[in-house]
Amino acid sequence: MNRFRALIAAFAVLYCAAAAANPLRIGIAAEPYPPFTIKQSNGQWSGFEVELVRKLCQRLKQSCQIAEVSWDGIIPALNSKKIDVIFNSMSITPEREKVIAFSLPYYYTASEFVGPKGQKAVLSPAGLKGKTLGVQSATTNANFLKKYYGAGSVIRYYNTQDELNADLVAGRVDLMLLDALAASDFLGGKDGSGLESKGLAPKDPLFGPGIGAGLRKTDVALKRQFDQAILQLRADGSFDAIQKKYFKVNISPDAK
Repeated sequence: MNRFRALIAAFAVLYCAAAAANPLRIGIAAEPYPPFTIKQSNGQWSGFEVELVRKLCQRLKQSCQIAEVSWDGIIPALNSKKIDVIFNSMSITPEREKVIAFSLPYYYTASEFVGPKGQKAVLSPAGLKGKTLGVQSATTNANFLKKYYGAGSVIRYYNTQDELNADLVAGRVDLMLLDALAASDFLGGKDGSGLESKGLAPKDPLFGPGIGAGLRKTDVALKRQFDQAILQLRADGSFDAIQKKYFKVNISPDAK
């Protein structure tokens, strides 16, 4: 029995050494998405998702490093093994599930229309006919606008949310659609002072069940580990402690 325990201990040491030598590369978009991903002036990353994934890696006893990737190339980067996990507010959708696997959802929020203060907006496709709508490309919000508003509105697609925010402030688009929490953060800042919420988009299957970590379909064991770690953090209060640092509302998938 003592020999068996010694073998288990030796294996654990070797596993930890291997994990440290081969860190998981956590892919996030090079373009910051506050408050989920924030790039500090020193080049270091912080934010809700950065803090959460680091906690998950601690639970997995796995060394992890942040890897910056362009948003529109993040799934190809995963499948070509340039990164190991996508952890960047990626909605779980049937279309994406054709090419990658997802962990259990780790947060869920609605999508919100934002536009200039004092301008009435009827958010139906008929009500926004002829309007110019802005949205970040390669997102569920983009798919939603294309399906329901593409016939009557002009839709402009942006590589980054910051570019879209700037164009809305400058009056080059009439409304934008984005994650409600990101909208709240933007509206609370100086640049968003002349803007306001125009209302939430209705729930739709295009938005999926929430946000999950993206993994390669072949990484079955890693997906299982992430699922277990996400459930553990939600059960032991770690998730709540992190989300309360960034948000005033509960974004747990359980709170839908």
